[in-house]
Amino acid sequence: MFDTILTVIEIIGVVSFSISGTVVSIDKEMDLFGVIFLAIMTSFGGGVIRDLIIGRTPLFFTSLGFYVLIGLATSVLVFTFASVFKKWYVERESLIMQVNNYIDALGIGAFSVTSVKMCIDVCPEKGAFLAIMMGMTASIGGGMIRDICLRDIPFVFRKHIYALAAIAGSALYYLLMMHVFDGGIAGEIISSIIAIATVFAIRVCATKFKWNMPKAIEFSKMHGCISDTSEDENKEEAVR
Repeated sequence: MFDTILTVIEIIGVVSFSISGTVVSIDKEMDLFGVIFLAIMTSFGGGVIRDLIIGRTPLFFTSLGFYVLIGLATSVLVFTFASVFKKWYVERESLIMQVNNYIDALGIGAFSVTSVKMCIDVCPEKGAFLAIMMGMTASIGGGMIRDICLRDIPFVFRKHIYALAAIAGSALYYLLMMHVFDGGIAGEIISSIIAIATVFAIRVCATKFKWNMPKAIEFSKMHGCISDTSEDENKEEAVR
């Protein structure tokens, strides 16, 4: 039964990341091929990296054609909607990007859970560190590939606490599965729900309250402060 639930979670992750990749690509004015390609990369790129690291074959991307078709169909539907309702889409672009952020958060939570579960099944002897790192890698890797292809600095490196949310959800799922619930379908379901909800809550709060990791120097603010200081000094010199 849990295998069915796990499949549903994986489909949720694929659909969520496909929508996310499509919306960001449309915003960058990519053509249909570019939109579909980046949607697929967003959905499966992190999973491919995970499988290569843990030595899982065949790769998730190549062995589950049904998932690829779901991602492709989702991308085409979103692209078609944006093409048909151009004016509506452009007028609500800001709202669409906000909604996309929530969809992206759901995808991160879903792939964090499925990836940790996969590591527990494939290489349980490797312990918590690998499982948690693979949960993070699979859930943010696709978005990083997408942003690099779009020649952007990946969001995970600059805003909205992507990686920490993925690590928190992955660690929580691993802890619950290995140290709280002693196997069983009920424990796996509860662990999955709690972990996904945690990732989603962290991501939503990070967006709403603008939580970000600290930076050594915020150059735009520093340049502003320096400019203001220079202007004040010039005014004082003029008065003298």
